[in-house]
Amino acid sequence: MTLKERRLKAGLTQENVAKIIEVDQTAVSLWENGKRPLLKHRVKLAKLYGCTVDELLDGGGRDGA
Repeated sequence: MTLKERRLKAGLTQENVAKIIEVDQTAVSLWENGKRPLLKHRVKLAKLYGCTVDELLDGGGRDGA
């Protein structure tokens, strides 16, 4: 499942996620388009989406910062 699919399943907008994770909405968009979030953000996203960090990135994506 991709980051976008997880976000939509949670009923959240990119702006909602950005506020919760404390990043700019642009960061959420980049993550959903293949850039991997920093580890500290991966942990927050995994908690938000109710999955592990490994499961979070299972949907694909390229390495990034």
